[in-house]
Amino acid sequence: MHYPYSPYPERGKLTLPNNCKIALIVTLNLEHWDMTKDSDKPYYAGGPAILPDALPGNVPDFPNFMWREYGQRVGIWRLFKEFDKIGVPASCTINAKTALERRAIVEAANERGWEILAHNYEQGELLTDHSGDIDSEREVIRNTLDVYEKTFQRPAKGWLSSSLRGTLNTCDLLTENGLLFYCDMMNDDQPYIVDTNNGPIVSIPYSNEINDFTLLTRRGHTTSEFLEIIKEELDVLLEEAIEDGSARIMNLGLHPHVSGRAYRVRAVRNFLEYAKSLAGVSFLRREDIATHYLAEHSKHIPIK
Repeated sequence: MHYPYSPYPERGKLTLPNNCKIALIVTLNLEHWDMTKDSDKPYYAGGPAILPDALPGNVPDFPNFMWREYGQRVGIWRLFKEFDKIGVPASCTINAKTALERRAIVEAANERGWEILAHNYEQGELLTDHSGDIDSEREVIRNTLDVYEKTFQRPAKGWLSSSLRGTLNTCDLLTENGLLFYCDMMNDDQPYIVDTNNGPIVSIPYSNEINDFTLLTRRGHTTSEFLEIIKEELDVLLEEAIEDGSARIMNLGLHPHVSGRAYRVRAVRNFLEYAKSLAGVSFLRREDIATHYLAEHSKHIPIK
């Protein structure tokens, strides 16, 4: 893969669908974790743990597994309710195993007409586990996309890797399978083109900074602090977009076992209400951004 280094002052103006200033993407990560793995090595479950001491994969880690499963049983339904009340969409990522073993969650997102991205087969199996073995990585991606297509009766358009960890082969394998956009490359506030052996794919950046894992679980911010941080991110991006006439993307990454807790959901509710009230902010699908960008990218960051 290849992508250009593009200093912000050297870019053209970015336009987005609806002629919006900010494309706001609130990502609900609908993930699945195996309770055990056939391994005596420490099991990294593709995200932070509530208890930090990793157990061997073949030993059940009940405190961490149950902490995560709370999101599937309770937290996600609390979040769905908030999005419904405010009348805005989320963009969801799903592991293939979520579709296979937590079907009610996937059906609830699909019935709402929300965008759904492929997100690896199982959250604790990382593409980097297959680094250097392109055929093995290809199999994981293909198996994930097969489950997606059987579940939704349509092919996936975009991909986010578990734990945001892809390989140098990932973009090529995604375009080999006809995908339109890729979200692991979190180095920008705007989309850009990544060249692959099979043609271009659009980078629509996710964020590990504007993310409940980082802000709440890892850094320990309070609910009120979390709300103020994400509001300030939106305010500054909107101010910049108005000032220089070039649109921005803001992605907020949420996990049901973190933001779906009763004492934290206020931050999500208040942020969604605030964002909805702002002129120039649109809740957009990544697919629509990517389709628009493929037609317009030469005016923004030309491929050299």
